[in-house]
Amino acid sequence: MTIHDASGPRLAEIAASLDVQFEKLDLAGRLALAATLGRAVFTTSLGIEDQVITAAIGLDRLDIEVATLETGRLFPETLALIDETEDRFDIEIRRFMPEKADVDAYAAQYGLNGFYESVEARHACCHVRKLKPLARALEGAVVWVTGLRRSQSGNRASTPFAEYDAERGLLKVNPLADWSLDQINAYVEQQAVPTNPLHKRGYPSIGCEPCTRAIKPGEPERAGRWWWENDEKRECGLHVPEAAAASANSTSL
Repeated sequence: MTIHDASGPRLAEIAASLDVQFEKLDLAGRLALAATLGRAVFTTSLGIEDQVITAAIGLDRLDIEVATLETGRLFPETLALIDETEDRFDIEIRRFMPEKADVDAYAAQYGLNGFYESVEARHACCHVRKLKPLARALEGAVVWVTGLRRSQSGNRASTPFAEYDAERGLLKVNPLADWSLDQINAYVEQQAVPTNPLHKRGYPSIGCEPCTRAIKPGEPERAGRWWWENDEKRECGLHVPEAAAASANSTSL
């Protein structure tokens, strides 16, 4: 079954069917099924759950492209992990970077680190460095694979296995939606999956270096992301519509 020309309502129906089917499949089965639907792209942040998906794609030689958003502000450890992961699984991780003109325009308006000053400025930075490159990474894709998990944050607690992304006009599948961190760690150990050394330094969720800190004992996994904002549901717009994410943050400050 391919879905290149499927309409929005048809994609929503397919997503609902996949949501039921994924419940009965293991990770390899979920990814293999997603790959049958048409051009599939997995976007990885190189976090531990994303490394599990990359490993499954590489080990089973699945027809799923792997891409990452090289924002220009990533930790050196994250950049090094891209090369290590390509070597380990003999795959290519396509890098999508922000346009220099967009970065320059942002810096001229807000300052290079203006994201600390307001939610508006932070979302503008995410738009330039993440959302616009994401659009290029997903251009022509019919399936978007992500590493979202329900236990990552309260905002992700109801993450389905599959959904219709009306904003981008494609199917979004989350094959690790029901996985716990213990399951992730067990897979990593079993398959000798390379991971970011920052995880062992208290960074369960890793984004851009200026916007990520280690978490304190007892804090949620994503508490270290955009740590200077007060809203515990804060997002960048990749997995929550950008306007909704910005609105939620604005009302909390």
